[in-house]
Amino acid sequence: MAKRKKSKAPIIITIILVIAVLAAGGYFYSLVQKDINGTDGTNTQYTLVIEKNDFEYEVGQKLYKNSIVIYDAVWTNWMDKHYPDFQYINGEYNLTSDMSYQQIAEKLQNPDISHKSVKVCIPEGYNVMEIADTLQENGVCSAADFLQVCKSTDGFEYDFLKDIPDNDLIAYKLEGFLFPATYDLAENSDPHDVADTMLDAFDQRLSDEMYDFCDENYMTLFELITLASVVQEEALGNESAGNIASVFINRLNKGAKLQSDVTYFYAAKLRDEQGFSQEVYDAYYTYRCKGLPAGPITNSGTDIIKATINHPDTDYLYFFSDLQQQFHFAEDYDTFVAQQEQYPWKE
Repeated sequence: MAKRKKSKAPIIITIILVIAVLAAGGYFYSLVQKDINGTDGTNTQYTLVIEKNDFEYEVGQKLYKNSIVIYDAVWTNWMDKHYPDFQYINGEYNLTSDMSYQQIAEKLQNPDISHKSVKVCIPEGYNVMEIADTLQENGVCSAADFLQVCKSTDGFEYDFLKDIPDNDLIAYKLEGFLFPATYDLAENSDPHDVADTMLDAFDQRLSDEMYDFCDENYMTLFELITLASVVQEEALGNESAGNIASVFINRLNKGAKLQSDVTYFYAAKLRDEQGFSQEVYDAYYTYRCKGLPAGPITNSGTDIIKATINHPDTDYLYFFSDLQQQFHFAEDYDTFVAQQEQYPWKE
């Protein structure tokens, strides 16, 4: 019986498969090398934005999904090998797909627009103009752009902002609600985002105590914050704040003008430095307007707001501070004048 010859087909198929795998591997290797060297012939443009929570994985995904690298795993492995301790800097980077990995890595150390985090302190008692200047000095955003945002409540979703009257005499509608604190902010931020961060900090500190006070005294939250802002500017500390608040509340209850000097300084800044009208000036200057100024004149801390809410029950209608920065309170005008003669209050 003749022996059947073995078929050479499986051997040929195996050889073909090996050649195909080697060819595919060579092709893939060639693609990867071209991508690494930036010579793949493409010129896709993309602005990479690295944000606070973006690290190696997130950056690789963004580069891959926007066709700057062909495989994020290749990019990640290359970075791990060449830059094992690479620190990603928040910012915006203009990239193209014809950049080599080395060029991309170098670019990622020098953002076109930096969003590096900076610590910014906003002290209690800073008004919106002082906050704007502080933000500009720290490279967060321009003062003019921030002030423009603060003129309106547009784009902000906070219930407490609904209390703000739709009144053209209110210069900066976010004044009073930009909570004073130390913030980690990004350089070259959108001013709307910065304002939102401060409004959110205020929102987190709203309390039932504040709303209960408003209900008991027939005030809106906007009016409480406006009152507290005047107390903030008049007081030299928390100790005097309660009695000062009692003076203003007693005056409001009697229908008398507040006649607070600090409202003049704020009104003058609005008119003389910010270009607001005489009508706006008059609406803030409490020697001219009745009751509270048109809106808050600064941004109060929680201590002053609490001191305003928990003010002592007094009959005081007048107060002043002497040259030693001691406060004196009086229930009537004659006593007030006598105190000013007894305690020198101006040079």
